[in-house]
Amino acid sequence: MDELRLPPHENERKEMADIILKTGTLLMSAGANTGRVRTTINRIAEAFGYSVHIQIDQRAIMLTMLDDSGSSIFTVVRVTPHHVINFRTISGISKMSWSMVEEQWSIHDINEELDRLEQLPRFPRWQVLTLVGLAGSGFCFLADGSYLDLTFTFVASFVGLFIRQESLKAHFNPYVSVYFAALVASLIAGSASKFGLSDSQNHAFVTSVLFLIPGVPLINAFSDIMDGNVLNGITRGFVGFLISFSIALGILTTALIYQF
Repeated sequence: MDELRLPPHENERKEMADIILKTGTLLMSAGANTGRVRTTINRIAEAFGYSVHIQIDQRAIMLTMLDDSGSSIFTVVRVTPHHVINFRTISGISKMSWSMVEEQWSIHDINEELDRLEQLPRFPRWQVLTLVGLAGSGFCFLADGSYLDLTFTFVASFVGLFIRQESLKAHFNPYVSVYFAALVASLIAGSASKFGLSDSQNHAFVTSVLFLIPGVPLINAFSDIMDGNVLNGITRGFVGFLISFSIALGILTTALIYQF
């Protein structure tokens, strides 16, 4: 029996739907707000003359291809991968969407570019840990911490992020990983004051956990709510709250241990 084949236009629709869903899930997992995801998806679809309806939530994207009369042709859903902030992916897809319109890319060209962006190497781990440690020291400096406070903050931020990464690798709950990181970082930084190595103002203790602050989820929560994507905004806001609560719980545990 001959293999069942879809008509050429149906194959093209399926391929376009796959491209759109791949773009959307890459953006969501990289930390883009819902408005940017929706705008980029619509830009790609309109460039090829397709009409689509999309439903975006935190864990999946549902796409419905529409015909000329606005009736549904088919609906597909794709689960969003684990969210890991990656601004290189977001900016790369944004540039791709504009280049695609201006230079009239083919579906094959878009697919190749998405594969390239998906496979971009990340920064070396030691570099990320070092820069996060330096950022923590910078906050401590702005808080008028001494050079010894800066050193403790650097070590605390470095080790705290390392603990969080290792916890995630061991498949701990993300919020438990944040708690472990906040606990270890605050224990290291708080030891400066606890053992009389620094003054009693606890500059290192206060600034050592700032690398864990959920800036992207909270900003996206506000942006989504303002754009009318209320459900996603509430979800992201609650994620930011849970991360903040985990940080506070780690600091509280250290304060009880050191009796601050």
